[in-house]
Amino acid sequence: MGTFSLICHPQTPPLGVKSVDVDWDARGDGLVLRYRVVGAGGLVLPAHETPGRHDDLWKATCFELFLGRAGATYQEFNFSPSSRWATYGFADYREGGHDAEMPVAPAIAMTRAGDAAICEVRLTRAILTGADCAGLTAVIEETGGHKSYWALAHGAGRPDFHKRSCFTLQLAAAEAP
Repeated sequence: MGTFSLICHPQTPPLGVKSVDVDWDARGDGLVLRYRVVGAGGLVLPAHETPGRHDDLWKATCFELFLGRAGATYQEFNFSPSSRWATYGFADYREGGHDAEMPVAPAIAMTRAGDAAICEVRLTRAILTGADCAGLTAVIEETGGHKSYWALAHGAGRPDFHKRSCFTLQLAAAEAP
């Protein structure tokens, strides 16, 4: 589908991070998201853990995907550089939150290359079924616990990735499996 540049929320400027981009590559049965952080010298990454579902990943550096579905329903996916992940379903804005099914656990790999850090997330394309829009987001923690919040778009007020106004990536029928 392409490469998308995320925008830092104006109330949470980064210390050293210059940009966050996401490559979206849906082919065959797979969906690969590559989150690239440039200016990552002070990026704080959680320690590598055994892969598996885990809550509260957004409290540290975390890469996210939101998929909007019919009406106001949506699904949130959290991908930690630690290799842990989570997914939640919502009936409406922050309402009815529950653990959502993940047909196949994502494979998460974190690498550093010079001044950049790349988090590659391999998913089954089946997660796109029924989705009509998406939000790509990132919580970036830098030295000293400083956090910045990045998204394709931000709504008014404080950073809040759950706002439908952040789901600006329109998914064509061709993206669905």
